[in-house]
Amino acid sequence: MNLEKKITEIKSRPNLEFGSIFNRSIELFKKIWVQGFIALLLTFLTILPFYIILYIPMIATGITDPYALEHNELPPMVAVAMGILSPIVIIGVSTFSLAINAAFLRICRQKDEEKDGVDDYFYFFRDGRIGKVFILALYIMGVALLGMLACGVGLFYVIVPLSLLPAFLAFSNELSAFGMVKASFILGNKNWLIIFLLVLVAGIVAELGLLLCCVGIFFTAMFSKVPTYFMYKDGVGFVEDAYLN
Repeated sequence: MNLEKKITEIKSRPNLEFGSIFNRSIELFKKIWVQGFIALLLTFLTILPFYIILYIPMIATGITDPYALEHNELPPMVAVAMGILSPIVIIGVSTFSLAINAAFLRICRQKDEEKDGVDDYFYFFRDGRIGKVFILALYIMGVALLGMLACGVGLFYVIVPLSLLPAFLAFSNELSAFGMVKASFILGNKNWLIIFLLVLVAGIVAELGLLLCCVGIFFTAMFSKVPTYFMYKDGVGFVEDAYLN
């Protein structure tokens, strides 16, 4: 399905319903909370090397000159080096997090439709797919930056379409990265308030794990991603072959 057909499909569908999506998200999460925990764990493990890279200049300075950091101030060269590395780290973290998030949404569909298959958390790391994930991560950073430049109000607005992009990556991989961004804005603009409320409430519910001695957050955090699956399912719909591609 090309972009024009995708947009036509989005516009022709009924508006999203908060109660329906939220209730189905809870029921589905009961089935995939283990997969959510694994996805969260894999996210931490895959992005950890990027944070280590960011602190290499500080670590190296501390080893070669232990007194350089004793005043709690970074030496100018260390600050410059970390500043240079920061964009690389941000892009790397965004790319890997996005890839696993999209793979988790594919698993959500698999469990929702009760289809057999292996839980493939690294689907987007194979067969050259990571390139498109990287480009999409750049778009996300660019859109978020533009939102921040609009006195923060723009960022508040773009949260909605940006929250939909993992679903478009997961289920509309035939589109270009730019096409995914455009389609997410079409769906986001059509249902902005409902999607914003779902993102907000799901995020609050996901934090309830903190009540379980803080450890529970690792098991509830990925609930915040589940409504995105139903937003796409109700707001866009699936191409049957897309599940297998």
